[in-house]
Amino acid sequence: MAEEEAKYDDDSVRTLDWKEHIRLRAGMYIGKLGDGSSTDDGIYILIKEVIDNAIDEFVMGNGRTVEITIKERTVKVRDYGRGIPLGKVIDCVSRINTGAKYDSIAFKKSVGLNGVGTKAVNALSSYFRVQSIRDEKTKVAEFKRGELMVDSAVEESNLRKGTIVTFEPDDTIFHNFHYIHQYIEKMCWNYCYLNPGLTVYLNGEKLLSENGLKDLLQNNISEEILYPIIHLKGNDIEVALTHGNGYGEEYYSFVNGQFTTQGGSHQSGFREEVAKVIRNFYKKDFETTDIRTSIIAAVSIKVMEPVFESQTKTKLGSATIAPDGPSVKSFIGDFLAKELDNYLHKNPETADALLRKILLSERERKDMAGVKKLAKERAKKANLHNRKLRDCRSHFNSTDERRLETTLFITEGDSASGSITKSRDVSTQAVFSLKGKPLNCYGLTKKVVYENEEFNLLQAALNIEETLDDIRYNQIVIATDADTDGMHIRLLMITFFLQFFPDLVKNGHLYILQTPLFRVRNKKETRYCYSEEERVAAIEALSPRPEITRFKGLGEISPDEFKHFIGKDIRLDPVIIGKDAHISQLLSYYMGNNTPDRQMFIIENLRVEADLVEE
Repeated sequence: MAEEEAKYDDDSVRTLDWKEHIRLRAGMYIGKLGDGSSTDDGIYILIKEVIDNAIDEFVMGNGRTVEITIKERTVKVRDYGRGIPLGKVIDCVSRINTGAKYDSIAFKKSVGLNGVGTKAVNALSSYFRVQSIRDEKTKVAEFKRGELMVDSAVEESNLRKGTIVTFEPDDTIFHNFHYIHQYIEKMCWNYCYLNPGLTVYLNGEKLLSENGLKDLLQNNISEEILYPIIHLKGNDIEVALTHGNGYGEEYYSFVNGQFTTQGGSHQSGFREEVAKVIRNFYKKDFETTDIRTSIIAAVSIKVMEPVFESQTKTKLGSATIAPDGPSVKSFIGDFLAKELDNYLHKNPETADALLRKILLSERERKDMAGVKKLAKERAKKANLHNRKLRDCRSHFNSTDERRLETTLFITEGDSASGSITKSRDVSTQAVFSLKGKPLNCYGLTKKVVYENEEFNLLQAALNIEETLDDIRYNQIVIATDADTDGMHIRLLMITFFLQFFPDLVKNGHLYILQTPLFRVRNKKETRYCYSEEERVAAIEALSPRPEITRFKGLGEISPDEFKHFIGKDIRLDPVIIGKDAHISQLLSYYMGNNTPDRQMFIIENLRVEADLVEE
């Protein structure tokens, strides 16, 4: 008998109110939900949307300080702007398409979402409170999952004017979420770099930038630079650039104060125009790759009515500076043609250093040409997509709505890769299988990436040979056993990425998969434990005498069980480079010649492991 046709009548058609739609389609408004392990997880977008409103006040000349306090899961943002008009406080945070940013005079180049941002925060929070202070009066409203719970009357107030927003993301939507301080700190620093004179207090710590994008590069560069940072400013545009000794290209791009982590037309335009100006300056037809290799740059522009490729505004689409103005590319090109060319003429030492770098890159490229050709032939012959890579359907560099979820698991051995392959989500999760321990590539040149089969095939799988612009997966997850061999492989793979693709790590693409060490179960319940403390707690909760299994490797975990660890409750540890860390020093310490300091570090950490075994 054929399956009964789904009923479709008047009762099948319904209209969602504003908060129901946001909660049901949260990804449309804030992108990937996640647990906070990734910089593009929704809990950080919620914070950003509230801060954006405070920044808009600063840009309009109202208030020079923003205070951000985060205690466990509760966020409080306080600005000293004009304050929301008291009669519109509730509408501004709960009525869709309501706001002042439709007035192009008042908010000509705003960073906040037009009439959506704060409403999304409200709808997706288990607790949301807004307080506006202006004209020596105040108004407070409190919500629960977008539902108005407290509507206080307007009262007299002696507080400084401004707006205070307090919220806690809804844990029924953001499962097991946690904030990573470094992510929020980086976000706040970016606001400071883009708005010199703005003071941000993050949990009491003062953040302030005087030199804009020049400070951004100085605080983020982790290698020796070849010439002083070139810093140029104009109307609605600011750029900073230099070259290092590494590989690849590293960019920080912004539109109207928004950190466009996926770049867009302004970043691609900047890349093209920099190469064009440098060619014209030296009057030589250099290859663009020779000019841009090891470049470290930041570009910020302000435009009217920018068009982004997603609601979370991480990539700028085609755009013009103003409705009847030039394209973003030509605007950047005209600015660089004048300002960068002038700078190089006025600073011959910098111009000489840049020329030496380009010529060195040219020689290295020509020396590598034969090696690259052979490597590509080997990769093709190895039939990468059948032998090493089990691919997924969605990819990060596509327009697929699930592109932020795309993940590549790098595994060791056939048994582990087999378990993950059988239990993965084939739409977004791919698997790359390593064959044995990878090479320690510390101190080696990029030539080894093409000569070493594992590195060559991994590079091809990720599509990162020339640039990260077309990287195929948003999350690259090292999935190894939780033993000494597995830890060693993790370290070798991290070394590979830091040595040759440091911007991949800096851009938040690299993670370590956490898998359980123990399974504790009785006839009614099973608990997976990721630490000794969780194991003890599970034994107490499931007493008497539950069955305890110690997982020695990923291959011992069945596919049926593995799907619990790489699904919605996946635990990922991001690989984060501290703001004061230098990559060359880190690699030298951990992967260079043995030193007494490193020996002592290993001994002290092995002692901890020994204590666990003895227990």
